[in-house]
Amino acid sequence: MAEVQRVGADEPYLQIGEVADRTGVTQRTLRFYEERGLLKPPSRMEGGFRLYSENDVGRVEQIKRMQSLLGLTLAEIKEMVEAEEVREELNATYRPDRPVEERLQRVVRRIEVTQRQFDIISTKLTKMIEMREDLEARLVRYREVIGELEKEKSPG
Repeated sequence: MAEVQRVGADEPYLQIGEVADRTGVTQRTLRFYEERGLLKPPSRMEGGFRLYSENDVGRVEQIKRMQSLLGLTLAEIKEMVEAEEVREELNATYRPDRPVEERLQRVVRRIEVTQRQFDIISTKLTKMIEMREDLEARLVRYREVIGELEKEKSPG
């Protein structure tokens, strides 16, 4: 494996193949995430090689978790990721000496982005609960059929 590159501010950067190996996704998937706005365009070396930060690696792992655990679409994942970015930006630029009205607007913005995330997860959860209930009802019916068949099988 190639050595980790260091670019500006002594921050370590990884090439696309290294990120693919670490995260278990293909290079093509990484490029796709970039095209869809799920990953910010990476830094580039002379010659155009993509360079990814540890934050980028964390983002890819977050995307994978949202896909596998929650079954989110890429569009939903993008909304979830963008909401996190808004919250991070609000945290990074927080100043307690700002006017109350501005601080209030910032909290309202946090509520808006968090509500959207909540709505996405709630929709998925509702659908999963409905599916579980349907499967549970099928299992009950199948067990009833087994009970009836067992009665028929046993002599009177």
